Amino acid sequence: MPILNIGLHRQHVLYQTLRGVPLSESPSARTRTLAFRTHTGRRTFTVLAFESSADDTCAAVVTSSRQILSNVVVKQHNLHEEFGGIHPSVAIEAHQRNMPGAVRMALEQANINIHDIDGISFTRGPGIGGCLSVGSNAAKSLAAALNKPLVGVHHMQAHALTPLLTTPIADLPQFPFLTLLISGGHTLLLLASSLTSFRILATTADASIGRAFDKVARTLGLAWGTKGPGAALEEFCRMNDEEAGRLPRFQPFPVPMPGKLAFSFASLHSTVDRNISLMEEPLSTPHRIALARAFQTAAARQLCVKLTLGLQKLELKGVKVRDVVVSGGVASNAFLRERLREALDGHSPDERISLHFPPPELCTDNAAMIAWASMHRFLAGDYDDYTVDLCAKWSIEHIR
Repeated sequence: MPILNIGLHRQHVLYQTLRGVPLSESPSARTRTLAFRTHTGRRTFTVLAFESSADDTCAAVVTSSRQILSNVVVKQHNLHEEFGGIHPSVAIEAHQRNMPGAVRMALEQANINIHDIDGISFTRGPGIGGCLSVGSNAAKSLAAALNKPLVGVHHMQAHALTPLLTTPIADLPQFPFLTLLISGGHTLLLLASSLTSFRILATTADASIGRAFDKVARTLGLAWGTKGPGAALEEFCRMNDEEAGRLPRFQPFPVPMPGKLAFSFASLHSTVDRNISLMEEPLSTPHRIALARAFQTAAARQLCVKLTLGLQKLELKGVKVRDVVVSGGVASNAFLRERLREALDGHSPDERISLHFPPPELCTDNAAMIAWASMHRFLAGDYDDYTVDLCAKWSIEHIR
C-alpha cells in the first residue's frame, strides 16, 4: 500500500473511532480487532506509553476512547539548573532511576495491572540518544516479555496530534491544518495533511524559541523553580508594575528575516545581551523586568508574523486552512497564546480560524501524547518489531 494511502487509512481509523462509528477494516486488521474484543470483552484499546527523549521521565495509560487514565511526569530541573541546561549523562542516570517508579505509578493511578494493557508505545525519536534508549529499552523489553504489540512514535508528531486527544469531538481540527511546534528543541511551522503527513514550511535558522527563553532567563539571573527557566521568565514578566517600579523603555526588537518563512531566536537573545552591555551592572529589578518583557513580546511577534506569512503563502497556492494547532512546551505560555489569537483574528476577521492548544500540562513532554500518537497504528494493526531502532535525528517529514 502506498505511504499516502497508509496514512489516510490510519486517519480514517482514528476519526471513525473518535466518533464511535464501526471501522471499515482490512481482513487482517478486522481479525485482530475481533480477537482483541473476544479476549477482553472491551471495545477500547489501552496503551501504556514511555517518554524519555530529554529530561522528563514519563509514563502514561491512555485508551482509544480518549481517556487519560494516568499521566506521570518526573521532572529533573533541580539536577540540571547548575549546568544551565540539560546535561545528557545526568539525564540518562535520572531516567534509569525514575522510569521503574513512573511506570508503577502510572499503572496504579490508572487502577489497572499490566495484563490489562493491550499495547506498548515509546518515543523513538528525535531526542538525546542516551535518554531515548531508557524508554525504548523499557518498552521493548516489557512488550516482548508480555507478547504485546509495540509502536515507536515520533516525538514532534505526538505534540502535533495532542489536540486530537484533548479537543471536544465537535471542534476537532480538520486536515489540512497548520501546526506550530514550539519547544526547547524545535521551532517548526508545519502543514499537516494527515496523521502521518507533515510538510515543513519554516524552521529556525539557529536556536529554538524554548532555548532562547532558557538562555534569557539565565542571563537575567532567574531561578528555574519547579517548572523550568522558560516558565520562570513568563512569571517574571507578569510581575505587576507596583512591585516592579518604574520600568525603562527599550526599542522594540526587530523581526528577523522579514518576508521570509524562517525563524531566528538567537538574534533576540543577542539583542538582550547587547542592551545589557550598555547598562550599568548589576541590573536593577526594573531593568530586568523590562528586558524580559521586551524579549517575550519580540518572541511572540515573530511567531505571529511568521504564522500569518505561512497562511498567506498557502492561500496563494489554493490551500485553505481553518485550524491552527500550537503545541510543545512553549505553547503553555499564556502571553503567546493571547498574541497568536489576536494575530489570527487580524489575518482573517471575517472567517474565524480556530486555534487549538493542549492543556498546559500536556504542552510539555509527557507520555499521554505518545500513547495517543500511537493509537491509530495499534487500531490499524500496524506494529513495530521488537528490534526497531532509535532515531535520535528524525525529520517529521519522514514519518511513514
